[in-house]
Amino acid sequence: MSGRRQAWQFAAALVFFHGSEYVLAAAFHGRQNVTATSLLISKQYVLAMGFAMLEHLTEILILPEVKEFWFVSNIGLLMVIIGEIIRKLAVVTAGRAFTHVIRTYYEDQHQLITHGLYRFMRHPGYSGFLIWAVGTQVMLCNPLSTVAFTLVLWRFFSKR
Repeated sequence: MSGRRQAWQFAAALVFFHGSEYVLAAAFHGRQNVTATSLLISKQYVLAMGFAMLEHLTEILILPEVKEFWFVSNIGLLMVIIGEIIRKLAVVTAGRAFTHVIRTYYEDQHQLITHGLYRFMRHPGYSGFLIWAVGTQVMLCNPLSTVAFTLVLWRFFSKR
């Protein structure tokens, strides 16, 4: 039963994250400028989330007791919520300056955001996503994916 609850929470986290990313991106940049790629949905992302679900289902069948750590799962749920809040505050604070496309050149309309969460963090959007994504795996009690997501995302964001 706990594995089912975790899977539903994971699905809800994915739907809410991507749905709210779409709504905010469309509000600030127009619907015509929002694509699956611009919303961070890549082949690698789909593979990572697919691997996470495969790990979850495999462990339910082979080691169901791994999914019974409610305290750990609830910490993961809290991480998902905190990561979501940080990310969405970053998007709203930056407004049109927040894009899902990395710019490699300077544009005249670029401006450094120094208020809100940006006053305390270099890039709260990255921090929020990192906390959210790792939190989804802690919530699922997925030990392999928790480590993999942490390492891959840390490396990915450190290069940006």
